[in-house]
Amino acid sequence: MASLVEKEAGMSPLLEINDCTVAFGGLKAVSELNLSIHQGELMGLIGPNGAGKTTAFNLITGVYRPTDGEIRFDGRSIVGRRPYQITARGIARTFQNIRLFASLSVFDNVRAACNMHLRHGISHALWRGDAFAQEEKAVEDRVMELLEIFHLDHLCNAPSTGLPYGDQRRLEIVRALATRPKLLLLDEPAAGMNPTEKQELVRLIRFTQEKFKLAVLLVEHDMRVVMGICERIAVLDYGMKIAEGTPEEIRNNRKVIEAYLGE
Repeated sequence: MASLVEKEAGMSPLLEINDCTVAFGGLKAVSELNLSIHQGELMGLIGPNGAGKTTAFNLITGVYRPTDGEIRFDGRSIVGRRPYQITARGIARTFQNIRLFASLSVFDNVRAACNMHLRHGISHALWRGDAFAQEEKAVEDRVMELLEIFHLDHLCNAPSTGLPYGDQRRLEIVRALATRPKLLLLDEPAAGMNPTEKQELVRLIRFTQEKFKLAVLLVEHDMRVVMGICERIAVLDYGMKIAEGTPEEIRNNRKVIEAYLGE
């Protein structure tokens, strides 16, 4: 795969987290975290509840600023950047608890995410000239293209929160893709899904990674999902990384078994 080729060729990672710590008072939610993801790689991040996984996501996306350490994306530091600036650079995420825009339709949820890359400003919107009309048409076409790829186009005018649970998850991924990411962070996408929906989710994640040439960082508690699709897995416990390796290495790691997987 592309990520393995890059690593063998000594190419720089797409994302580098170097010795990052996040402290809230005397509590270290993440401690001296080192993590790297290469272009096109599908990596898992696992650990017990409260291990620091979502804190790591919030670090990467600019919700939290590291107390110590450095984060580089695509060769540039993103420490101190606001979440919308980091998204514009190419990092998108979904959430453990689905956060669709409840008052908007399926179409408008995805349309809102496209605003990040509009070339024309408020003056064009007010005058509504040819340039504005062309850009609006291009955005509408892009939204419908994404909805068609994920088989949601027939629901484009439906209220987003009225969709079945699995479709809401798909819509959240589509909305993230509308920001044109290079790295997609998925925060427990299988939460609340039945076995059939989880099988479809695995297919969807693989398809998304390959179709859009993305790197994916997946936080997930369902080990069948994680072990089934991730090339590499990192394990957190009490905010510290205790292991990293292939699914087979993680499955047989004594520290991971004791802290998380069980016998």
